[in-house]
Amino acid sequence: MKNNTLGSLIWLRMMRFTHQSILLSNEFLKEYGLTTAQFDVLLQIQIAQPIMQSELAKKATVTEGGISRMLTRLEQENMITRTKQWKTNYIALTEKGQQLLDNAFDAQIQFQSAFFDDVLSRDEQKQLYALISRVEKNSRN
Repeated sequence: MKNNTLGSLIWLRMMRFTHQSILLSNEFLKEYGLTTAQFDVLLQIQIAQPIMQSELAKKATVTEGGISRMLTRLEQENMITRTKQWKTNYIALTEKGQQLLDNAFDAQIQFQSAFFDDVLSRDEQKQLYALISRVEKNSRN
C-alpha cells in the first residue's frame, strides 16, 4: 500500500463508499419493491420519456445486457411500456411506474442525503460536489 498515490486512495475510498451506499439503498428500497438500479432506471425514464432504450442504457448504472433484462421485468410488472418505432424501442413509465417512483423518490433522496447531511456542513457539501464534478468531467475527456 505504500506505493499508492493519493489519487488511488481517493478512488478506493469512493468505490467503498459507493458500494456501501448501494447495499444500504437496496435494503432501504426493499420497502418499495425496488433495487437501487431499478430506482435509477425509472428515474432516468421519468426525466427523458419517452427515451430510446439505447440512450437509457448509456445513462443508467446497469450494463447493456442488464438493462434489457430489467426492462423486461419492469414491463411484465406494468411499470413501463416499450413502443417500437421502426428499429428503435422507446421507453415510458406507466401510471403504476410513475406512482411507485413518486412514492419512493422523496424517501430515497432523504436517505441518501443523510450520508452527507450528518457529517458535512452545507459549505463542505458544496465544495465536495464541485470537486467531484470536476473529476467526473475530466474522466469523460
